[in-house]
Amino acid sequence: MSNKAPRGVRMVITLVGKRNAGKSSLINAIAGQEVAIVSDHPGTTTDPVAKPYELLPLGPVTFYDTAGLDDSGEVGELRVKATNRVLNRTDLALVVVDEEGLTDHETGIIEKLRQMDIPFMVVFNKNDLREPTETDMSYCRNSGIPFYRVSVLESCSVSALKEAIIDQAPEEMKSDPVLAGDLFGEGDWVVCVVPIDLAAPKGRLILPQVQVLREILDCDAVGVTVKEKEIEETLASLKRKPALVITDSQVVLSVSGDVPDDIPLTTFSTLFARYKGDLPSLVKGAEAIESLEDGDTVLIGEACSHHPVADDIGQVKIPRWIRQYTGKDINFVMYSGHDFPEDLERFKLVIHCGACMLNRSEMLRRIRECHRNGIPVTNYGVAISKVQGVLDRVVRPFKL
Repeated sequence: MSNKAPRGVRMVITLVGKRNAGKSSLINAIAGQEVAIVSDHPGTTTDPVAKPYELLPLGPVTFYDTAGLDDSGEVGELRVKATNRVLNRTDLALVVVDEEGLTDHETGIIEKLRQMDIPFMVVFNKNDLREPTETDMSYCRNSGIPFYRVSVLESCSVSALKEAIIDQAPEEMKSDPVLAGDLFGEGDWVVCVVPIDLAAPKGRLILPQVQVLREILDCDAVGVTVKEKEIEETLASLKRKPALVITDSQVVLSVSGDVPDDIPLTTFSTLFARYKGDLPSLVKGAEAIESLEDGDTVLIGEACSHHPVADDIGQVKIPRWIRQYTGKDINFVMYSGHDFPEDLERFKLVIHCGACMLNRSEMLRRIRECHRNGIPVTNYGVAISKVQGVLDRVVRPFKL
């Protein structure tokens, strides 16, 4: 069994710069092993190279070595696009500068990172060949940019860089985000409703269910896991009311009918709408379902790629429920994994999964991109609760 932290909870640290700036050598020095191929030939790194790493006290992170953003030609453009996709899920960027110092290329990267609202720092690499000029350091100071001098030949400077990365990490990455732990207390009972259907992975639970159960244990509460047909009997057998019932969104309608109104109820996906995104914004986005018309196109976004089953939630159930709710002939387009369309303006609504396989930075960036294009965005659980008529109850525990 793997003991690796899930990809979606890892802080992503991306090394960017022009070709031959020493990004690969630097990531190898940080990791203390040969992660990326090193060569004097420009453009050695093609696809982004990921290295999971424990950077204490931050915990699990992923370093990405990327192709040079100055790559050219038809293949080079594809490499740059791959680097940009990594930037979309980056929490902290390291702008790696070689012995030539800051050029228009590096300042262009800095401007791009600012536009994307990505925290970053400048790393003057190859200091064994040439120290950064006072002009370059003054540029960083005057611009409020943290900068560090590094030589991969000097282990002390690499260690100092790791400390700097920890110091510059976004505040939300330095603390443990709350998934559901603020909705119950020590000793409380929390009931989790987990249907086992065709979409359930064989022999295991899906990641949101696992993370919620772990948080229940971390909070010294008592977790009870049942299938939807067992909820009434379970509630009747408990000696006191549970502090919270959390259900899979696909059965929220039947579960809401079986759970008394005085017991707080929500869904795993709604918890993730807050944990990975912006719950008030995603709840507001669900209102757009009311205004869908014949011929409108809705984007279904999934963070993971999987073989669809006969009654797949994203490709079958949600489109069916929305067509039934609206009575309209609506087109649905699916995007999976880290692919996200650039022509968002052609959609009337974006319905995103819970994003358990994305980090929070990427999900928030997708939400901002939708808003920038004037496109309402919601998520699976919120949208399902909306069309099932139970959204007000499902978001009640969050006191929006």
